Amino acid sequence: MGKSVNRVKRAAADLGLQIEVITLPESTRTAQQAADAVGCAVGQIAKSMIFEGAESGALKLVLVSGAHDLDLSRATEIFGEPLVRADPARVRRESGFAIGGVSPIGHLCEMPTWIDAALMTHDRVWAAGGAPETVFEIAPDTLRAACGAVIFSQGGG
Repeated sequence: MGKSVNRVKRAAADLGLQIEVITLPESTRTAQQAADAVGCAVGQIAKSMIFEGAESGALKLVLVSGAHDLDLSRATEIFGEPLVRADPARVRRESGFAIGGVSPIGHLCEMPTWIDAALMTHDRVWAAGGAPETVFEIAPDTLRAACGAVIFSQGGG
């Protein structure tokens, strides 16, 4: 198991989370691939996306339902400033995760976190476990608390 996955497992233990990071036989880089692999609705996939504040340059973690794309036209209203996609090399360097395997926990750096209200409507959600082929299942309230995430709503899908 890679360093990133082990870091997620350590972070979970440190947070008192009872999760099992599972390795799937194929990549789960997309929300649909992940949903198909674990047998859940795509809306139960918590996509961990790292953006950069267009004004502050600060990294921001946004957990978005797999059924949605983030509406960047509302970024200032939701996140306090416009957002741009963070450079993948910066994401890897500062968070410790490669794009496609970004976990909601176990980052090398602290960053403010938001969670899509749509995820909160499910009993269980699935998130990346630190590598593109790894995932873990968790209650959304538990995930929100573990990340210190602010709930946001962007409306439809």
